Amino acid sequence: MADDEVVVLGFWPSMYGTRARIALDEKGVKYEYREEDLRNKSSLLLQMNPVHKKIPVLIHNGKPVCESLIIVQYVDEVWDGKAPLLPSDPYQRARARVWADFIDKKVPDARKKLWSTKGEELEEAKKEFIDILKLLEGELGDKPYFGGESFGFLDIALITSYNWFYAFETLGNFSTEAECPKLIEWAKRCMQRESVSKSLADPKKVYEFLLGWIAG
Repeated sequence: MADDEVVVLGFWPSMYGTRARIALDEKGVKYEYREEDLRNKSSLLLQMNPVHKKIPVLIHNGKPVCESLIIVQYVDEVWDGKAPLLPSDPYQRARARVWADFIDKKVPDARKKLWSTKGEELEEAKKEFIDILKLLEGELGDKPYFGGESFGFLDIALITSYNWFYAFETLGNFSTEAECPKLIEWAKRCMQRESVSKSLADPKKVYEFLLGWIAG
């Protein structure tokens, strides 16, 4: 598929948009990345994702694929000759999808509470966020990656939140590493991969972005 035309529409701090880039880089697929201004969305984004009008969008030979986890699965299926992202075993594959769905259903609401609440509500929000991470840490266990020895689908689903942890911890005044040391070891291991380190924005820049977004 050397002649494939692959374009990714994304937004630099987005933990969703980054998933597509990591998956493509893991597969060694060449692609064009186009940064979107979400306050002034491009005509291409509106054309390629007319229903939700949001990033990320993977455009493969002119055809759009939307929703970050679906994009990662699509990439894994189309470019299946290198670095499989989903487990080959049907049960383990289903399990990875369940946990990825858990991340997308639980983490967004929990993280929002970390910067939108104060006092007792903030303390409850911190506990909720840490409890979610502890469940994920339990699923990781003593394995190098969620799928075992190989970096894969569930790692991609979660690692794109890691560069937001600095902002969460600063605003919430807590330490993820103190609460979930094995998860942070895993995150640092993932950051040693070029596909991850070059795709994730600097945590302090993410924090500055979030402050600006909160201020309106």
